Amino acid sequence: MHEMSIAMAVVGQVEEAARSTGVTAVTSVRLQVGELAGVVPDALVFCFELACAGTVLEGAELVTEPVPARARCAPCADEWAVGMPPSLCCPVCGGPAAELLSGRELQIVGVRGDDAPARERTRTRDPN
Repeated sequence: MHEMSIAMAVVGQVEEAARSTGVTAVTSVRLQVGELAGVVPDALVFCFELACAGTVLEGAELVTEPVPARARCAPCADEWAVGMPPSLCCPVCGGPAAELLSGRELQIVGVRGDDAPARERTRTRDPN
């Protein structure tokens, strides 16, 4: 399951950035996942929860944003949704010279965190 190695890499990158900027707790991470990236989002969310244990991301939510695969035909400039299974032949002219425009993304696009010290976060919580 390569989702675990992806989750660990995401946690490592976010944790390093959080520590260098003084963030003491990360509450959520937004990740774009392309349709052709070969990643199962539910498996990634599960692995992310495990990878966060004992880090500043513990308890953080992973929000995955799907990115549809799109291609463009070089000769006629038509654009289309690639779909599954992928079709890289142009639906208009039949040409095989397609350029993949999107669908392989796997990138962190947002992180939310808390830079208040732990004792301040505890004091401001509602005891009820």
